[in-house]
Amino acid sequence: MSKMPAVRLASSSLLLLVLMQSGALCARRFRGGRNPQPRRAPPPPTYRGDTTESFPLDFTAVEENMDNFMTQVKNLAQSLYPCSAQKLDYDMKLNFLENTSVTCNDGSSAGYYLKESRGSRRWLIFLEGGWYCFNKENCDSRYDTMRRLMSSSKWPQTKTGTGILSPLPEENPHWWNANMVFIPYCSSDVWSGAAAKTEQSGYAFMGSLIIQEVVKDLYVQVAGGTGVLLNVDRVADLLEGLGHTGIQVRGLSDSGWFLDNKQYHCTDCVDAVGFAPTETIKRGIKYWGGMVPEKCKQIHEGEEWNCFFGYRVFPSIKSPVFVVQWLFDEAQLTVDNIQLTGQPVQEGQWRYIQNLGIELRNTLKDVPAMFAPACLSHEVITRNYWIDVQVKGTSLPRALHCWDRSLHDNRNNKAPPKGCPVHLIDSCPWPHCNPTCPTIRDQFTGQEMSVIQFLMHMGFDVQKMAQQQGMDPSKLLGMLSSGS
Repeated sequence: MSKMPAVRLASSSLLLLVLMQSGALCARRFRGGRNPQPRRAPPPPTYRGDTTESFPLDFTAVEENMDNFMTQVKNLAQSLYPCSAQKLDYDMKLNFLENTSVTCNDGSSAGYYLKESRGSRRWLIFLEGGWYCFNKENCDSRYDTMRRLMSSSKWPQTKTGTGILSPLPEENPHWWNANMVFIPYCSSDVWSGAAAKTEQSGYAFMGSLIIQEVVKDLYVQVAGGTGVLLNVDRVADLLEGLGHTGIQVRGLSDSGWFLDNKQYHCTDCVDAVGFAPTETIKRGIKYWGGMVPEKCKQIHEGEEWNCFFGYRVFPSIKSPVFVVQWLFDEAQLTVDNIQLTGQPVQEGQWRYIQNLGIELRNTLKDVPAMFAPACLSHEVITRNYWIDVQVKGTSLPRALHCWDRSLHDNRNNKAPPKGCPVHLIDSCPWPHCNPTCPTIRDQFTGQEMSVIQFLMHMGFDVQKMAQQQGMDPSKLLGMLSSGS
């Protein structure tokens, strides 16, 4: 079995939500690749000088013909864009940074993918997740096996957005028409580095600088996961320094709330996976020239590694941040040396997994805006099923929309909207006790597993317990899922 080249602690994705007071910069042009062919693009309206164009909406039988209704909505939205009569682009186009001195690990140009939405004042800036490396040896191994995460040499010219980056209203009901920016991860430093390539390191680590240069190129702002927690205030300060005082910067952290807990099984650290997360971060900060928020740095002077863990850095962040975190994160379990493949887990592992959920709940209890399902998974906001997962009857898009509204109402001294929760955390005690969790598949066969099959694999005998209680297994699962 080949060894993994880097710890998966930094595989969280990040999103920076930026709101502008003024309209979009309509005349701005960006360097980049080909014009992509739109996906499912409706025919553009015909413009005839200053004549008024009519776009009647047929609301009859909407439920039976939702695709046709959405096409009409898109046509109407397109007709209202003040800056352009061009049809909507459905893919993001590659642009390289104007500042060529800020690069990926191997010295190739860093960049971003952009889909402009003419007339929209909202920008979503997404920081891609990925593993990291912390010394020359495992960075060399990473470059051999995961070069896409260290070099831009083979990046495609276009990229299709999914989940919260999707341009389709049925997949992204609240922000489908926002300006979308996807920043590929090619710095291997948890978006924290500010170090040029040297003969000793062999690589550049410029994640923090890449974010700043993208913001400068766009003249707009952003927020997102572990990298979002480290950079959201820095981006806000940068925009303010550029004179953009009316821009609101918000952060959305997806699967970046890691714990520096004790591993289930300690090893001799013969490879990257064997190291405890705190040890790899300590080594990585020095190797990357890592930067952390100034206030957090002051709190943990001499032990800045603490700022890479969400519950430690969060109290020092000024900008609003929404935290999305699975209570049983696969990446967390991986670095804790819990293996969920092969034989059913042992009793000690099962207790460790349950305690992980308890520890995460405790660290999240004072976070005002959060969405934490009791599922075994990793990352969600760019998955096409992100609209399906619910906590206490509320979906993630709905919770984010409520958060957006509450921040807007707060700025305007309005009472928060009723029936619009933003603090959502499951109370049931084990992985996938929430019936809306993503589908689980057997890693070896690829076959879909039922919740009962999964829990039995985890060492929980649902059938036996149901028999002892004299009830149907599905009824017992329903009770477990509701937290009874």
